[in-house]
Amino acid sequence: MALEDLFKRFEIFYKAKCLRTFLPLYSPDEFYCLSNKVQHDVLIKLRCLRVLSLSNYHSISELPDSIGELTHLRYLDLSRTLIKRLSESVSTLYNLQTLKLAYCYRLRQLPTGMHNLINLRHLDMTGTCVEEMPAQMSKLESLQTLSTFIVGKEKGIKIGELGKLSNLRGTLSIKKLKNVVSAEDAFDAKLKDKKYLEELDLEWGYGKTDDTKGERYILEKLVPHTNLKKLQVHNYGGTRFPSWLGDRSFHNMVSVSLYNCEYCLILPPLGQLPSLKHLSIEGFDGVVTVGPEFYGSSQPFPSLEILKFSWMSSWEEWCSFGVEEEFKRGFPNLQELHIVSCQSLIGNLPKNLPSLRKLVIEYCEQLLSPLPRAPAIRELELIKCDMVVLRELPRTLHSLKVKGCQVVVKSLLEAMSTQIQACRRLDISDCSLISFPGSFLPTTLSFLSIKNCEKLEFPLQQYHTSLEHLLIVDSCGSLRSFPLDFFPNLTGLTIGRSPSLRFLSVSAGQQKVLASVTYLKIRGCPNFVSFPKGGLSAPNLSDLWIEECQNLTSLPERMHVLLPSLRELRVSGCPKLVSFPEGGLPPSLSSLYIGDCNDLVARRMGWNLQGLPLLTSFGIFGECQNVKSFPEEELLPSSLTYLSIVGLSRLKNLDGRGLQILTSLRTLIISGCPELQSMPEEGLPMSLVELIIRRCPLLREQCQREKGEDWPKISHISCIEIEDNCNS
Repeated sequence: MALEDLFKRFEIFYKAKCLRTFLPLYSPDEFYCLSNKVQHDVLIKLRCLRVLSLSNYHSISELPDSIGELTHLRYLDLSRTLIKRLSESVSTLYNLQTLKLAYCYRLRQLPTGMHNLINLRHLDMTGTCVEEMPAQMSKLESLQTLSTFIVGKEKGIKIGELGKLSNLRGTLSIKKLKNVVSAEDAFDAKLKDKKYLEELDLEWGYGKTDDTKGERYILEKLVPHTNLKKLQVHNYGGTRFPSWLGDRSFHNMVSVSLYNCEYCLILPPLGQLPSLKHLSIEGFDGVVTVGPEFYGSSQPFPSLEILKFSWMSSWEEWCSFGVEEEFKRGFPNLQELHIVSCQSLIGNLPKNLPSLRKLVIEYCEQLLSPLPRAPAIRELELIKCDMVVLRELPRTLHSLKVKGCQVVVKSLLEAMSTQIQACRRLDISDCSLISFPGSFLPTTLSFLSIKNCEKLEFPLQQYHTSLEHLLIVDSCGSLRSFPLDFFPNLTGLTIGRSPSLRFLSVSAGQQKVLASVTYLKIRGCPNFVSFPKGGLSAPNLSDLWIEECQNLTSLPERMHVLLPSLRELRVSGCPKLVSFPEGGLPPSLSSLYIGDCNDLVARRMGWNLQGLPLLTSFGIFGECQNVKSFPEEELLPSSLTYLSIVGLSRLKNLDGRGLQILTSLRTLIISGCPELQSMPEEGLPMSLVELIIRRCPLLREQCQREKGEDWPKISHISCIEIEDNCNS
């Protein structure tokens, strides 16, 4: 529907006066636009609507007061819109059963008359910034879903309002518990009676507490029903937890997460929970020792699969709960163990974890403990913990990530050549290595990432038949030429910030076909000068990025023939590039982005983009000094749906004739063009749905809603965003 105004597309709804359902049909991960005119003049005429969903319409910032006239409405979904306020007339939708406001992050307040919606069953406020609940929420006794309840200050709404909402189920998040005045108020919430709740999130809010005992008494009264499956506690200010947390009666509890309880000195006996599978403990600055009080029984954590400790600045020791034989029986089903940013931890890690598959230790620089015996381990990550003691590593290890561990990494790499024969992924960063053991890579590797290892010598003495993905960034300072044909099964290659790299090469003789390569990215390599002579024969290459290669003078030869599957090409920061190769670009190209290439852009009329039938996205950006008018007539093909013009500091005019031929264009982004003064006299394509203008002060004034001189030229566009303000 190329040329007609979006509003006219909705005029058919004038005749559909008995329409009962209005739902957008789109991908949930995308945003769409709907003009205010459609909202005001069309939707409100549909008086028989029962179901109205405007979710993901990025242009909606408010609803008209006339929404209250849709008296039959049962379901209203405004999720992921930019709505700032809800009209009070929403409180007159007495038949409304579902109101969804999820991720309306600009929403600060609900209508004061919400208590009138006595038939409301589902209220989803997840991800909003509502600061306080409206009064008399207890009247909504039909509520089954209430994602969030915010406790008010002083005479504001009390937590006791939850008491009468006995049908709540699913997930409930109670925020600003610091506003609860007394334990009696907490008891009035009657959480223990809400047997249908499965997930509970208790959040006190930020700031220091003056009453640690008071907060403990409040949490004691917030004991949930034993049917609860998941519990989260944030910013609790007590020095210890009440006895119900960790009680065996919570036999359905499968997940517990405790965050930023900085005053707490002792962990609750969570080892007693028979069904607990996931446990996360973060930000307990007062805990020095983890020991018997944490386990609570001689066979703790019988079902635990994932355990995470993080940001525990004072934690020094992880103690056993009894004799060694009992300690071995702990954590029988633990599959993942994460210990992150526990800088004071010295020891001791559990000695035997028979089911462990993944171990992550990050920023524990004092840790002296041996790694656990873990015969089933598949993934190991060691970051800034160079004092851990390595024992014999199992042959089952598939993935190894090491960062900033100078001593440990050498032992690990030596083990890879002898003990570990199944490793398929290796990530190394911030390690001053000289070479791989024996100058060979493990023959099983399929993924290799090397970052910030300047002295590492990349082994080029063998064919790497198993390697599929290779990333080298700020590393391998002696690497001057990269022989592509040494990697016959390579799918993706990224080389970044490598000053020594000069060539991509293939062996002399008959041109090698690189059949497996699908993406190639060369970034920040100032001395890179050439691709293989005769071209890059990669029939399945779909993405080619060349950025900040200041001495590169040409792209791969015969691209139009040798790269038949190329979909995206990005070229930027290559000032010596003058033109595209003879024969032009591959006809398969759908996305092209060019920036900071003055000489190349100066010859843009010779690009022959009209010969690219599949090109839908085009972007020009950076300091292209010679671009004062853009886009020239016949430069861009009519197939474009997306056009981005960014950072053209000398751009003064938009060429209306060049834009008018873009009859499929839906999105236009103009950013960082300070000298651009106005829209073209011819206006913008009628197909345009979204216009975004940023950091263009002169153009911004011209395009102000209703009062700007250029407003008539753009008023047909559904979604207009100027400096993050939506004018739709």
